[in-house]
Amino acid sequence: MNLIGEHTDYNDGFVLPMAIDRAVWLALRPRDDSRVVVVSLDREEPVDFDLSGFEREAGGWAEYVKGMARMMIDGGRPLSGWEGVLASDVPIGSGLSSSAALEMAIGRAFCSVSDLAFDGIEMARWGQRAENEWVGANTGIMDQAICANGKADSALLIDCRSLEMTPAVLPRGTAILIMDTMTRHSHASSGYNERRESCERAASFFGVDRLRDLGEQTFRERASQLDDVTRRRARHVLTENARVLAAVDAMAADDAVALGRLMNESHASLRDDFEVTNDELDIMARIAREQPGCFGARMTGGGFGGCAVALIENRVVGRIESAISAAYENETGLRPEVFVTHAADGAGIED
Repeated sequence: MNLIGEHTDYNDGFVLPMAIDRAVWLALRPRDDSRVVVVSLDREEPVDFDLSGFEREAGGWAEYVKGMARMMIDGGRPLSGWEGVLASDVPIGSGLSSSAALEMAIGRAFCSVSDLAFDGIEMARWGQRAENEWVGANTGIMDQAICANGKADSALLIDCRSLEMTPAVLPRGTAILIMDTMTRHSHASSGYNERRESCERAASFFGVDRLRDLGEQTFRERASQLDDVTRRRARHVLTENARVLAAVDAMAADDAVALGRLMNESHASLRDDFEVTNDELDIMARIAREQPGCFGARMTGGGFGGCAVALIENRVVGRIESAISAAYENETGLRPEVFVTHAADGAGIED
């Protein structure tokens, strides 16, 4: 779950996610041959392919499994076959990194049966490549980085250029509330790739490698020369990077009010400048902010549907969950899933 810093990762910027207490579980055993066979308790179609030769096919969750295998093989890692059963309680397409969670679980599985060390940074890079080059979604590296490297009880400030990671702890007396709007997106088919292309056009216009390198003064001086859409896309990235760093300062100062205000500003920018919210996300964020004990709320994830996240006081948890659920269902006719989450460790092995 990303606390703040949306669509900044593929611009080499800053993000502030945390691994949460939901997961993909995979029970597996090695095989004597080079086949990979995975059955999911949540999906009808199984995965079945041979590591000695496999091709990309049209869609489906199998492509995430095959994509990870391809990137690891191309990275010089000799892989062994295995078979397993997979289950997950991460809502698919909700903005909670379900695809990255699957990729990192698969990467951990291959390492386990192939006697390879699990390097969280390396695995995140392979996961991003699987998403970009095999699945066809031009995502950044944030989701894979936090799924592989998350730390219990802490968010991580991630510099998406260097992949330097710094823990950041929530203000005392606060909790994170996730609010699933029950609307869904697909990175491969949504406007995600289009947004990235807009950012790349803006970076080219300003003569920088990525928008992370764009200075505020340069933007002010030349922004009027851009078309309206590209200008607003660049403005979001510029201001969102600043909000992430300000959020880390607010957390260090134990300032929940400032952190909540930054979350509200982030949502407004994602709605107005980046245009990746939808009506349900806007409604959910507004309803959350109206509740006593809520410091701020915003959409989380790539957008176009999925989840919003709120920073709330611990003491109002039970009341605010039910109040938000009732108000949202009354206004939209959709029954949301609203729950408190906690920061957890990233991909690991359970005995």
